[in-house]
Amino acid sequence: MNHQDPSLVCEVQLRKQGFLHVAGIDEAGRGCLIGNVVAAAVILPFNHQIEGLDDSKKLNPKQREALFLQIHQEAIAIGIGECSPTEIDELNILWAAMEAMRRAVENLAIPADYLLIDGNKIFPNPQLPYQTIVKGDAKIKSIAAASIVAKVTRDQQMEALHAQYPQYGFAQHKGYATKKHYQAIQEFGILAEHRKSFRLG
Repeated sequence: MNHQDPSLVCEVQLRKQGFLHVAGIDEAGRGCLIGNVVAAAVILPFNHQIEGLDDSKKLNPKQREALFLQIHQEAIAIGIGECSPTEIDELNILWAAMEAMRRAVENLAIPADYLLIDGNKIFPNPQLPYQTIVKGDAKIKSIAAASIVAKVTRDQQMEALHAQYPQYGFAQHKGYATKKHYQAIQEFGILAEHRKSFRLG
C-alpha cells in the first residue's frame, strides 16, 4: 500500500474519542439518466483484513465485485438506501442523493454513532455527529467500502434492466449519459425508469 491509498486514520482517531461504530457513506448514480440513486453506509471492523479498498471509479468491475463480497463478509453492518426516478424528479438529484444516504444510515442493522460522508454538502436533519470529506472515497476506507457497495448494487440493477431492455445497452453504459444511451432513447423512446427531469434528448 502506498500513501495515496485510503486509510483508517480517521476511524482510529474517532475510536479514541469513543466512537465505536463509524459508518462511511457514499452514493452511486447521480449522473445517470435512468434508475435509482443508490447510497450505502458501511461500518467496518477496525481490524478488518480487506485489501485493495479504493474509490470504486478507480477499480475495474471484477475488482469491485470481489471487494463487494469481501465487504459483505467482514462488515459489522451495511445499509442500503435508494431514491426512485420519481423521487429524483420531485426532489432534484442532489436532495434525492442526500435522502438515499439518510435511508442507508437508517437501514444499518447495527446503528452508527458517527458518520463519514463523501462530498461537501451539509447532511439534512442529522441525528448523529458527522463530517463530510471531499474525495472521501479515495481517502477513508469505510467511505471507499461504501462507494463499492453502492456502485455494485446499482450496476446489478442496471444489469437487470438490461435483461428487460437489451436494446438500450444498460449493461455497457450503466445508465450514464453516453452517446449510445442518447441514441437508444431517440430510437426506442423514454422508459418509465428514466428520470424525466434530466435532459433525455
